[in-house]
Amino acid sequence: MYLRVHSSPNGEVVALCDAELIGRKLAKGKLVLDLGKYAGFYKGEKVSEAEATEALRGAQNINIVGKKSLSAAAAAGLDVEGAISISGVPHLQVYKI
Repeated sequence: MYLRVHSSPNGEVVALCDAELIGRKLAKGKLVLDLGKYAGFYKGEKVSEAEATEALRGAQNINIVGKKSLSAAAAAGLDVEGAISISGVPHLQVYKI
């Protein structure tokens, strides 16, 4: 998995994506997630599931793509029931306000 932490005016955004998905373009109707064009948003440090789980604990804003990444989110105690599926790949965004 790739993990990248972005700083924003509203706090940090943790982006996590299964490594094998980088470069792919996922689509479902008009919904498109281009992991080639926006690879830089996700492609940071390559991490293990344990490292990903630790990074997700307490994170305020999270963007997750992929089954392994979603599993790490569940292990971190996040509610992953709201994940959508794009081309059979789960995608979840969590924003704590």
